Amino acid sequence: MDLHQLLKHEVTPESSVSYSYTTSLPNSLWPNNNPRRSPYGNSPYSPLSSETLSIGYSPGEATSSHSPLEPNSPFNPPLGYSFNRPAGSISGQSGYEFGSPYVISRQNMHHALQELETVLMAPDPEPEPASRESKRSRTQSPEYPLGAPVSFVTRPIKQEPLNVVKQLLIRCAEALDEGRIGDFKMLEQETRIMVSITGDPVQRVGAYLLEGLVARHENSGNNIYRTLKCREPESKELLSYMRVLYDICPYFKFGYMAANGAIAEAVRNEDRIHIVDFQIAQGTQWITLIQALAARPGGPPHVRITGIDDPVSKFARGDGLQVVSKMLQDMSKKFNIPLEFTGLTVYASEVTPEMLNIRPGEALAVNFTLQLHHTPDESVDVNNPRDGLLRMVKSLSPKVTTIVEQESNTNTTLFLNRFMETLDYYAAMFESIDVTLPRESRERINVEQHCLAKDIVNVIACEGKERVERHELLGKWKSRLTMAGFKPFPLSTYVNSVIRKLLGCYSDKYTLVEKDGAMLLGWKNRNLISASAWH
Repeated sequence: MDLHQLLKHEVTPESSVSYSYTTSLPNSLWPNNNPRRSPYGNSPYSPLSSETLSIGYSPGEATSSHSPLEPNSPFNPPLGYSFNRPAGSISGQSGYEFGSPYVISRQNMHHALQELETVLMAPDPEPEPASRESKRSRTQSPEYPLGAPVSFVTRPIKQEPLNVVKQLLIRCAEALDEGRIGDFKMLEQETRIMVSITGDPVQRVGAYLLEGLVARHENSGNNIYRTLKCREPESKELLSYMRVLYDICPYFKFGYMAANGAIAEAVRNEDRIHIVDFQIAQGTQWITLIQALAARPGGPPHVRITGIDDPVSKFARGDGLQVVSKMLQDMSKKFNIPLEFTGLTVYASEVTPEMLNIRPGEALAVNFTLQLHHTPDESVDVNNPRDGLLRMVKSLSPKVTTIVEQESNTNTTLFLNRFMETLDYYAAMFESIDVTLPRESRERINVEQHCLAKDIVNVIACEGKERVERHELLGKWKSRLTMAGFKPFPLSTYVNSVIRKLLGCYSDKYTLVEKDGAMLLGWKNRNLISASAWH
């Protein structure tokens, strides 16, 4: 198997195994018995209020099936796949279709990747193809339900100059940080009328940042974060939101393709392969790699996958690890590849070498996709579980270890710097969402509320062990990995070329930077996701 074969499976679904899920959105994000909720929690002007969600998009039930190449979310890949789904369609009552202007056409993407194959197989490399401008939909969103209460979602909002909203948000954070509570409350009221979850990207991010500041003031941030983690919409509904986020942005496709490409390169001559995934989620990241391994000219290798699970992954998956096991069993039968799966229900920092049952003669690949930033470091725990985990993995002598992380500096920076970093990071991400979903779209509102807001609130409102969203920049990860004994494993130039071509199917505002064997994917001049490999 070579990387051309792997990338063929990334874009050409040829299986018939299928899984599906239904969607129906909840009426409320917040429970009514939160003892420490923000005083604005039920305000019609709160982006996280039950009033807001009571008029949220509600499609009823829909069945959706998807290609095997697409995991589902920044955090948890999807369960709902049908490997033979026709290009350009995704069923449901939401109006969310691959053929619509809201998302990228699979046919266009497939055509672009086929064209890339021709270019890459030519004797001489061609110049990098120009990305085409992604056209933003002018289609208006559906009518709000009859009888819906007036709320923060529908409240008219003036498009304030970017700097005005930013400066007000920063002044709020400064006042709170300096203990000027009177000033904070006045600024909070002034800022609240300038932010909106249907506004421009800064106004939308500002709405969630403001809730984080209020929660920080009320010392209720951890209650809010736990509530969002444990009382989110039903898992199948959450998967639908994550599915939309995955489809409208290339960030997570990028991470999974980069990791799979590095692993395929490292184990291409191995007969026995053991993959340890520290964020197994639905396990669908591995579908395309398994297909490619099964198609080896000399016959498939024996593959063993150990999946680390935690309560968050179980919640988003909707069931225990038997769901992952069943999917992989189906894959094994379908593609006639020997495949074992072992699930470990334990937090990553608690994993020991004995749990992983390392066997002689196996090529070991370890995968960390958007997981390491949740593992505490020396600033939280004197035992430094983050570096300890990396040292433990290095002691296993893996052929390759892949790291995919958000490119943000929120771990040990001071509060005000952390606030401005979060504002800058999510403003760029929200702006990229605007390319494919209109600002009045309920899908966009639900995606941002259920998939991103909880992280924003945690970064702003929580401290100590309660702040679990602790991102670091690629340079810091390099330092940690080097201290643990790792050396860079440069990512494949072929995979890099495929990803670069893929970005042209979205917007020419996406950027891809190759740096010291790693890759950074960003929006305009802001890097958002990093991918690197180590051995």
